[in-house]
Amino acid sequence: MKKSEKIGVSIVLTLVLILTSCGSQVPGGDKPIDTATALNIVKTGTLGIQMRLLPNYPPPLIYDKTELVAMIDIDNKGNFPLVPEDCFIQITGYDPNIIKGGPNTLSCATNNNGPLEGKTVYNLNGGTNQITFTFPDVSLPPGVFDYSPTLNFVACYHYHTTANPVVCVDPRFYQVTPQEKTCLPKAVSSGGGGQGAPVGISYVNVEMAAGKAIFEINVINYGTPGRVIARDTDLLNCGTSLSTQRTDLDKVYYSVSMVGKPIDCKPYGFIRLVNGQGKIVCSAPVDGTTAYETPLLIDLDYNYIQSFKQLVKIVRTPGT
Repeated sequence: MKKSEKIGVSIVLTLVLILTSCGSQVPGGDKPIDTATALNIVKTGTLGIQMRLLPNYPPPLIYDKTELVAMIDIDNKGNFPLVPEDCFIQITGYDPNIIKGGPNTLSCATNNNGPLEGKTVYNLNGGTNQITFTFPDVSLPPGVFDYSPTLNFVACYHYHTTANPVVCVDPRFYQVTPQEKTCLPKAVSSGGGGQGAPVGISYVNVEMAAGKAIFEINVINYGTPGRVIARDTDLLNCGTSLSTQRTDLDKVYYSVSMVGKPIDCKPYGFIRLVNGQGKIVCSAPVDGTTAYETPLLIDLDYNYIQSFKQLVKIVRTPGT
């Protein structure tokens, strides 16, 4: 083979290697994620709505006789999509006689085409949105030279947690030796990873008794310092004490079912979290001759409230 031919073959091989290596990556140099890995990312996590102010909106100091503008980036880091009427941000902590002219509550999904999506296998970061509060009339009363309110940005939203822990049940728990069983009834833990929402199932304990399976389901608020409130609270005004009563706090509605089995759970309908945790106890009849694994189908239904604060100083415009 001539030298020129060898050089040509070498160049072709090099190009093939480059194209082959590039084909195994996605743009940006990141390796692709397989579907199973992506699905695991979607169904785990302990976050819901995350919000943050854009830098300098509002600035730390403004003059009166100007407008106050607050711009907030919103991310849905959980896996439950939010429609506009199920998510609101409210600003409290200021005197409406000084900061005037704008709405103090906006939907988290305003200006969004459809729901504010959560994480999916096609979008592992979840949906994003941006909203703007504009107060065009900021006026200090006579004799007041400055005013420094702490603005409290309160997010109130309706969320669901879906969990499907796989549990072992054994109709002949006391009759067959462990060596003959395909599985053993035992506690199943989430490992602290959550189920793609701020409230989740931390573990399910399983016990067998007289032809029944007993499930102890532990519910936990992962999103501290966020707090659970009842699903029927007024999301438009949940940042005010008049809207949210003490009886609304820490209240999680739930449903639990099994494939092809009736199931009875206590307390009925909802649980109340104490120190961020609560328990559901369910029982279901089991039949058959061998131990087997089956999913528990759990849905948690609740409203959630979380907030952050921002200090802003308003000073009198010189010469006024």
